[in-house]
Amino acid sequence: MRIGLVVAPWFPVPPTGYGGTEVVVDTLARGFAGAGHDVVLAAAADSTCPVPLLPGTDAADPAALGATGSELSHVVRAYAGLAGVDLIHDHTLAGPLYRHRPPGVPVVTTLHSPLTPHLQDICRAAAPDTALVAISRDQISRTPGLRVAAVIPHGMDLSAVPVGQGRGGYACFLGRMCPDKGVAEAIVIARAAGIPLKIAAKMRQPDELRYFHDVVEPMLGPDVEFLGEVGGQEKYELLGSATALLNPLQWPEPFGLVMIEAMATGTPVVATSRGAAPEIVDVGTTGYLAQTAEDLVPLLVDAAALDRPAVRAAAERRFSIERMVDDHLALYARLLRTRRGP
Repeated sequence: MRIGLVVAPWFPVPPTGYGGTEVVVDTLARGFAGAGHDVVLAAAADSTCPVPLLPGTDAADPAALGATGSELSHVVRAYAGLAGVDLIHDHTLAGPLYRHRPPGVPVVTTLHSPLTPHLQDICRAAAPDTALVAISRDQISRTPGLRVAAVIPHGMDLSAVPVGQGRGGYACFLGRMCPDKGVAEAIVIARAAGIPLKIAAKMRQPDELRYFHDVVEPMLGPDVEFLGEVGGQEKYELLGSATALLNPLQWPEPFGLVMIEAMATGTPVVATSRGAAPEIVDVGTTGYLAQTAEDLVPLLVDAAALDRPAVRAAAERRFSIERMVDDHLALYARLLRTRRGP
């Protein structure tokens, strides 16, 4: 197949720091190319993913994150440049609503965000001629009647991730600096468990900065260290040396890529049982789940005794790049057989 991938223009692919969707698209692009398919990527011009990049795109501008005009302009150029592909997989919000598509080319879109009422309206408007892919069963459980073509959990290239020993003597929080991710709760839990905590978080937007300065920064101390934003091998070293990833989610996160990244390093996950967490964490094998932050305190202590090779093996079995790529290619083949879309 000749596959066109479209992602919003605000961060490069792969991202230099935080960027969940960009990590997923980079993984897919590499996986499709490794399986022998031709891939064209419509992304920020400073992307370094080793597949052909559609010319004429702008360099990434995180300051424009969420700007409708930037995304629409990018989508228009992307679809014009992908006229020769067999199928387009669009990871933007605006793209599935764009109607000047190459004739006869099926379009797939992945639902990366929680299905808020606004996003449900967009999905229903796009659904007649766009195949919707959910990333967890929980994501679509609250939206009766929304038809999806497939539920495909994320995967990752585990060959590039070293297995850590977990001997750093700390728990780790990795994510975004916001209340939904449970940063403040992670500090309270770690302190109650008597385990030092290292926090690595994206903190660029005004609301993220306010949350840090108003809530998190006053809670820092000798036992709680804020590292800033980390990526690449530094991220895997941080995760691999931790006794556990502490992920006290305060919202129904539709997947949670950081959980499988931790598992890839052999580090168990201790999380609140929200969103897709029960679909990712095998309780007693790859981590522990609880309903409240208070219940996570003893579980954070217990997580250090879990078998790290078993955690890694579960990640290889359930969240590999090969499984994710095969699931997507099976969907693409089905759509191409009909040439009618979903």
